[in-house]
Amino acid sequence: MSLQILFQEQARRLRTISLDKKRYLYDQINWDAKSIGILGQRGLGKTTMMLQYIKEHYEGSDKALYITLDNPYFQSISLYDFAIEFESYGGEVLFIDEVHKYNDWSTHVKSIYDASQLRIVFSGSSILQISKQKGDLSRRSLIYTLENLSFREYLSLSGIVDHEPLSLQELLENHVAIATKISQCIKPLKYFKEYLEYGAYPFVLEDKEGFHQRLTQVVNLILETDLPYINRIEMAQIGKLKKLLYLLAINVPFIPNITSLAESTQISRPKVYEYLNHLEQAKIINTLRTKEKGYNVLSKPEKLLMQNTNLSFALTTLVDTGSMREAFFVNQIKNSLEGKNRFLDESIYVSKQGDFLVDNTYIFEVGGKNKGFKQIKDLSNSYVASDEIDIGYKNKIPLWLFGFLY
Repeated sequence: MSLQILFQEQARRLRTISLDKKRYLYDQINWDAKSIGILGQRGLGKTTMMLQYIKEHYEGSDKALYITLDNPYFQSISLYDFAIEFESYGGEVLFIDEVHKYNDWSTHVKSIYDASQLRIVFSGSSILQISKQKGDLSRRSLIYTLENLSFREYLSLSGIVDHEPLSLQELLENHVAIATKISQCIKPLKYFKEYLEYGAYPFVLEDKEGFHQRLTQVVNLILETDLPYINRIEMAQIGKLKKLLYLLAINVPFIPNITSLAESTQISRPKVYEYLNHLEQAKIINTLRTKEKGYNVLSKPEKLLMQNTNLSFALTTLVDTGSMREAFFVNQIKNSLEGKNRFLDESIYVSKQGDFLVDNTYIFEVGGKNKGFKQIKDLSNSYVASDEIDIGYKNKIPLWLFGFLY
């Protein structure tokens, strides 16, 4: 396959790409770095971001090229040799999509980095596989993670309303004025209900009717393809893992009883801990601990939540309202603070008083419109994130507004 054919294919793709709406991560990426890696689940917009950058900076040029390694052609050639050839014809930036589809890809990426002047941008949908190589690549590559759509992004991409992201501090200090302004433009609770069920993945804009089926397929690909390949899980265990995930979907949030989970799924206790860790790395669940326990794979989580609320609706019709509220809050907080260069993730813990400790500073209770301050009334920096209200008052903040943090 010649470079000419690949550039023709790229031009065809670029004709369908719009620059009007971009994911939040686009402007956070240092696109001038020599090697960039973008992690993220399938369907979150990694390919679109790369093509948007090419269209914005290199359309009509032969200096930037997008390739996808799920093209059978690349299974029969050396990725390193192809990159060197591209550079010899004047290439400057090589965008490599679905990188996990290529055997020993990280070795090729490192060799391209060391032996050429090419800038490399690579991405893949197998978060687990790319994460396995993250340590080896960290000296050479800047690694970014693309998270699911925020409520703010869902409103923007759907053409409902545009708003700049808020910092947590700005939200806490000015939430009444901000919520009042937004509520004059839209009915936030109407769209918030839609978002919780459908709005965390961009492909909702393509096919709302088939959204949950497609999301279930994403989960099945992670369980049936990514996990067995990366972590050497026997296929016989996948059925048990699906049962574990279903039990989590219908029961969260709860303080998990590992022994009970092990008995219900016929998975050993050590394997339950291991599988919970895999499910969290794959962005299917969030596990939360107290600050005192910190993060330890072998310690029992204090609380388990689905990673985002859309997953709950895709996996079961028995979605608990309390679970949904907490899952949304944790998801938006973790995703918005993920970009901070922390050695340890201390964005959110389970709190002994109140529900959550955020950024080592703020205590939050999460609940419905009648949720009060009884449990946190004597604590400084304490707030209630309340569902079913358009506008808050003092330290009571609409839950939906936390969807504007990124």
